[in-house]
Amino acid sequence: MTIVKDKIQELRAALHRHNYNYYILNTPEISDIEFDRMMRELQKLEEEHPEYYDEHSPSVRIGSDLNKNFTQVPHKYPMLSLSNTYSEEEVADFYDRTYKALNEDFEICCELKYDGTSISLTYENGKLVRAVTRGDGEKGDDVTDNVKTIRTIPLVLHGNTYPPSFEIRGEILLPWTVFEELNKEREAKEESLFANPRNAASGTLKLQNSSVVASRKLDAYLYYLLGDQLPCNGHYENLHEAAGWGFKISEATCKCSSLEEVFLFIDYWNVERKNLPVATDGIVLKVNNLLQQKNLGFTAKSPRWAIAYKFQAERALTRLNKVTYQVGRTGTVTPVANLEPVQLSGTTVKRASLHNADIIEGLDLYVGDMVYVEKGGEIIPKITEVDVTARGFMPGEKVMFITHCPECGSKLVRYESEAAHYCPNETACPPQIKGKIEHFISRKAMNIDGLGPETVDLFYKLGLVKNTADLYQLTVDDIKDLDRMGMKSAENIINGINKSKEAPFERAVFALGIRFVGETVAKKIARSFASIDEIAEAGLDALTSIDEIGEKIARSIQHYFSDTSNRQLVDRLKKAGLQLYRTEEDAGNYSDKLAGQSIVISGVFTHFSRDEYKEMIERNGGKNIGSISPKTSFILAGENMGPAKREKAAKLGIRIVGEDEFLTIIS
Repeated sequence: MTIVKDKIQELRAALHRHNYNYYILNTPEISDIEFDRMMRELQKLEEEHPEYYDEHSPSVRIGSDLNKNFTQVPHKYPMLSLSNTYSEEEVADFYDRTYKALNEDFEICCELKYDGTSISLTYENGKLVRAVTRGDGEKGDDVTDNVKTIRTIPLVLHGNTYPPSFEIRGEILLPWTVFEELNKEREAKEESLFANPRNAASGTLKLQNSSVVASRKLDAYLYYLLGDQLPCNGHYENLHEAAGWGFKISEATCKCSSLEEVFLFIDYWNVERKNLPVATDGIVLKVNNLLQQKNLGFTAKSPRWAIAYKFQAERALTRLNKVTYQVGRTGTVTPVANLEPVQLSGTTVKRASLHNADIIEGLDLYVGDMVYVEKGGEIIPKITEVDVTARGFMPGEKVMFITHCPECGSKLVRYESEAAHYCPNETACPPQIKGKIEHFISRKAMNIDGLGPETVDLFYKLGLVKNTADLYQLTVDDIKDLDRMGMKSAENIINGINKSKEAPFERAVFALGIRFVGETVAKKIARSFASIDEIAEAGLDALTSIDEIGEKIARSIQHYFSDTSNRQLVDRLKKAGLQLYRTEEDAGNYSDKLAGQSIVISGVFTHFSRDEYKEMIERNGGKNIGSISPKTSFILAGENMGPAKREKAAKLGIRIVGEDEFLTIIS
C-alpha cells in the first residue's frame, strides 16, 4: 500500500507543477495528451483507494455533479468598494490629498481594474481552505468547491516562504473568447444570452453544479494580500512574493513614484487594454506602503489609500426604435430607449436609460433617430447625442414624456425641484408593490433566503402576497405545489421568512422602503428612537435634529406614516414578530456621553484606527465633522497632527483631546 500512496502523491505533485507551468507561466513541459493520461491514472488510483482522499488533489479541478447549497461566511476583513474617478484632474486631487494627509513621500502601485466578480481566498499552511464571494462586503457565499475548478487558482502553494495563514483577493473572469463561445452555445439552445463576461462569470460561480463550473474555463487574477505575517511592508512587493507562491498576478502591475508616471501608465493602458484577453474597465491606484495605508484609513465605504480611475466610455451609433417606461418601487417612472442592437465595449446593447423628461427634451428625440450610445463607467448604456444630419425631411413621431402611469393608469406627479416623475399610487401599482417586497427581502434589509424577484412575481400573480406583511402569513402548504417549488424549497423559504424576524431594528427600518431612507439613515434613526411607534409620532424638529437628516428626509418619513395603509402594514409586521423596536442589546451598544458634540479627528493613532474612533463617536451620540470651526467641541488628536490644524484650534480656543483621555471619557 505504501507503493500506491507514494505513486498517488507523486502524480499529485507532478500535476500541480504542470498545471502551474501551463496556466500561470505559459511554459508547458508536457503535451495535453500526457497531462490527461496522468490525470486519468491519478483518478483511477484515488477511486480504488479512497483512504488516500485529499481535498487539494488536482483531480478536484473537474468538479462534481452533486448539487449543493451555499453557506454565508463572514469576512475577516470587510470587502469595501473603491471610490471612482473619471478624469486626470480627479486623480491629481487624490494624489494631492494623499500627500497632505501623509505629509511625506509615497509610492503608488498602479494595477489594471479587471471587470469580473470579486473573490476572497484563504490559505492555511499553503493550502486553499476557503473561497468566499464579496456578498454585501461583510459576508459572502462559500464557493470553495467551484473555485477549486479554476486552474489559475493554486490549490497547494509553491515554496515555503508564504505565511502560515493569509487571505488573497482578486477577480474571477471569463475570457472574451470563452464568453463568445458560451453565448453561441446558449443561442443554439435558444437560451437567454449573457449580457457581458462579468455577469457570466458571476452567474457561473454561483452554479450549484461544480462540474458545469469546470467546463466554463473561468480565469482569475489576484491583486491584494492580507494577513498578520505578510512578507513585505509594500503592497507591490507582496504581490511579487505571491507570484512566486503560484498565484496569477498581472504583469501590468507597476510601481510609480510620481504623478507623471501614473498618467503615463493610464495613457498606455487606455489604448492597450483593448488587446487583452479579458475585460477591464479602469486602473486601480493604491498607496504602496502598508503603514501609510493604515494611517490613511477608511471612509464608511472605501479606503482612503486607493481609488479607481475608470476609462472613458466608448460610444456607438445606432437607431432609436421606440421609448418605453419602467416604474420603480418608489414610483419613479424611467424612460427607456429601445435600440437597434449594437456592439459596445464587448457587449450587445439593445436598451439605454433616458433618465427623465428633461433629458428627453434636451435631446429633442424622434422615433427613428440615429443616436450615439455610451456606457457610463462602461456599465449603464445611455444616449448622449442625436445625429440630426441623419434625420431627413420626414422624421418619426416626436418622443414626449407620458402623463399617466403605464402600469396602473394613475396621473403622474412631479415634485418641485425634482427631475423625475412619479406614480402616486403606492399601494396599488403592481411594480411598486413588487419592488417594495423585493427591497424588503434583500440582503441588506430582512435578508430572506430562497426568495428572489421571480418568486415574488409568482406569489403576487397568484394573489398569495400583496404586501410585505403577507409574507409572514405564508405556510409550506401554500407554496410547496407551485411551479418549480417542491417541499424542500418551500421549507427553505418559510424558514428564511421566520428567521428574518431576528433582524435588528435598524434593518427593519431600512426594509420598510421609506423614500430617501437608505441604509445609513435607517441606522441613525434606529439609534435615535426606541421603537417604530416613536418614529411614526416624531415631529419635524425631532427628526431633523438627527445627524444627516434634513427636512426632505424628515418630511418623507412623516408622509410615509401619515398614510393609513402604511400604518396598518407596520402594525401587521409588529404582530408578525419583527423587531420594530430597540432591544436591550442594541441599547447597550450606545450612549449619550458625547450627545450634541461635534468632533474632529486628526493625526495617526495607536490604540484604534480612525474609522473605529468615528464609530465610537457615533455610538456615544457625537457627530464626526471634517474641518475645525467655532462649532467644534474638541479635536481627537493622535500623533503627527498637522501644524495648521493645531494653530487653528489654538486660535479658536478648541480643546485637544488625546487617545487615552478620549477613551476615559466614553468608558
